[in-house]
Amino acid sequence: MTKTIFQLLFLFVLLGITATSCEPQVNKDAIRQQILDNGQSIRDAFAKGDIEKIKALHHPDVEKALAYSNVQKGREEVIKGIEETLENYYLIFIKNEVESILIQDGLAIEQSRFSIKGTPKKGGEPFVFSGRSMVTYVRYEKSPTGWASIREIIQVATE
Repeated sequence: MTKTIFQLLFLFVLLGITATSCEPQVNKDAIRQQILDNGQSIRDAFAKGDIEKIKALHHPDVEKALAYSNVQKGREEVIKGIEETLENYYLIFIKNEVESILIQDGLAIEQSRFSIKGTPKKGGEPFVFSGRSMVTYVRYEKSPTGWASIREIIQVATE
């Protein structure tokens, strides 16, 4: 009888550990997909020139390091820079290869290699800009996706 009770307790503990260890992975898979969808929303908004959508996907305290000497702080400054760029260029992401996504509590950090095709609106030759980005997303209930960019670093490709 004692052996049976011990076996049942062991089984319950084992099942509890298994259920606990599986749940975070399922949750992380769902969050990973949310981050991938969020990134697609941002790329689509850039392609459409949808400033309001871009703004909604950035946290008010966002900071972007677009180059060593170009750091933009706060959503208004970031959006101003994006508006100036989109006034002069059509931008289309032609490549976005996610290298990794780290998920920790209410944060997700995505590292990707990207290429953007820029076409001047007032004439001129199109160009391709490539690099690597590291974007930190935070859960943000005011974002249409539930996530917002809060930190971003761009590394220009040198090859």
